[in-house]
Amino acid sequence: MTRNDNPADPFKKALSEAARTMADTQELNITYSVDPPGLSGDTMRLPQVSRRMTRDEVMLARGTADTLALRHRYHDTPTHTRYLPQGQMARDLYQAMEEARCEAVGARHMPGTSKNIDARIAHEAARKGYAQIRDRQDAPLAVAASYMIRHLATGRDLPEGAAHVLDLWRGFIEERAGGTLETLDDVLGDQAAFARLARKMIEDLGYGDQLGDDPDDQGDEDEGSEDDSDDAPEEPENPDSQGQDEDSDEDSEDENAAQDSAQADVALDQDADEEMSDQTEMPEGEAPLEPPAPPPHSDASADYKVFTTDHDEEVRAEDLAEPAELERLRAYLDQQLEPLKGAVSRLANKLQRRLQAQQNRSWLFDLEEGILDAGRLARVVANPTTPLSFKQEKDTEFRDTVVTLLLDNSGSMRGRPISIAAICADVLARTLERCNVKVEILGFTTRAWKGGQSRERWLQAGRSLQPGRLNDLRHIIYKQADAPWRRVRPNLGLMMKEGLLKENIDGEALEWAHRRMLARPEARRILMVISDGAPVDDSTLSVNPANYLEKHLRDVIAMVERRKMVELLAIGIGHDVTRYYERAVTITDVEQLAGAMTEQLAALFDKDPRARARFAGIKRAM
Repeated sequence: MTRNDNPADPFKKALSEAARTMADTQELNITYSVDPPGLSGDTMRLPQVSRRMTRDEVMLARGTADTLALRHRYHDTPTHTRYLPQGQMARDLYQAMEEARCEAVGARHMPGTSKNIDARIAHEAARKGYAQIRDRQDAPLAVAASYMIRHLATGRDLPEGAAHVLDLWRGFIEERAGGTLETLDDVLGDQAAFARLARKMIEDLGYGDQLGDDPDDQGDEDEGSEDDSDDAPEEPENPDSQGQDEDSDEDSEDENAAQDSAQADVALDQDADEEMSDQTEMPEGEAPLEPPAPPPHSDASADYKVFTTDHDEEVRAEDLAEPAELERLRAYLDQQLEPLKGAVSRLANKLQRRLQAQQNRSWLFDLEEGILDAGRLARVVANPTTPLSFKQEKDTEFRDTVVTLLLDNSGSMRGRPISIAAICADVLARTLERCNVKVEILGFTTRAWKGGQSRERWLQAGRSLQPGRLNDLRHIIYKQADAPWRRVRPNLGLMMKEGLLKENIDGEALEWAHRRMLARPEARRILMVISDGAPVDDSTLSVNPANYLEKHLRDVIAMVERRKMVELLAIGIGHDVTRYYERAVTITDVEQLAGAMTEQLAALFDKDPRARARFAGIKRAM
């Protein structure tokens, strides 16, 4: 095994082939990512498997692959959409039960999938803390309904946390929908029949008002309206014979329609054959029609090219070093920055006070209704004619927020700049977490100097002109937004690892971070970039225009600011980044980084529009 080989690659390859076989299609495109798993068309995204290949990682990947493959095989989207309810709660119940049906049908035909799917369910239950729920209202009813379907259809016991959720709702479901569930085995293999059962069960559970119109009744209503519009004739002597005549007329009409459709298909086939023969008889010198162009590598610029993405890497920090090494590097980081901790902590406390002040709720007084204001009862005692005073709590304007820190991990950041950036990200993440603001910490660099495997392939392919980006990306996830800080604290020590920091391709990194933020459910998204200058990659710039990477960075920034779904700001260390970013601060000393970070975020959260305006005008911190 060479140094670059990943020991998990054979497992990933085998799992991909098994998923394609289970999904009954070899056209399935399977990727492994730290992003949430899912199925979109013919693309399946599975959880990442690290080099260590722990048992939990392997079982989660297998269970997720089985779940998505069975959904691809047994789920028909048009049928699902036909019976889809209108209300949100009814939709959640309907979709959860359909997913459980696909898994149950797969378990009946392929019993080996049951254990893998149980592992996925157990992981999901542990991640969401289902075992700790005490009140039934805190447990999702849709999840409990899907567990009930799965349990009744397969006869398997659920994992601990999942079983607890089902037990909380079991009595309610059995009391309301027990009779409907008695026919589950008869309809499990028929998606349309199961959809009707699911809608009936939703009605039994008290959400019938969210179902909308019954799609099976629409055809009957149309026929009834046509019959009512005609004059009512006298009853025939033999009603049965009339029904037979009507059936025969409908059958003949269906046969005629089928014949017309078949003739149209034949005509289309003949036209297609003629076009094919025209192509085969094309005179020499004329080129055939070219296949459609591949999608662009960047949403911000269709002109931005990448020679190959085969060697790019999106990896978690813990997969790039052993736990013992991460702990050692973290201890080294703490030792290097011991003198700065006091100043950074004071700034963090300042930020925390400003954030918590906005999260505190306020009251409206002297109202005619609401909660009795006990503090003003003395006025009533002194003067009984004084009316009672009421108060109401005013909702805070502090919106659900997520902050992403995108750190430049290039070689020019080596030494004190990367150390300051790491410790500031550490303190900022802990501070915002205490204020219930989720934080994601990302880093970007390349896997090699001077192009790596991408450049080697380019050389072997004949050195095409202007090949586009010509290096192997490495995008690092130090902390995911939903991960508690205490679990990922050692990860920032990875920045101290010798040989990690190489080139920086800022445009693609910014676009990657932006895509991750758009997938978040929070109402407000803030993306802070910390860099020490313009994007630089010698391999790319040596065979492309000198401003190739810089132009792409400007295009990505323009796209992010134009869409306005993410608030973008930047801090430049030693270099002016205000020429790229509309809202940016340039610091001349890395020790100013902590103050710049906290002041920028504090100004963003400030309620006073004048304070926000002052922040927007800041371009340089001295």
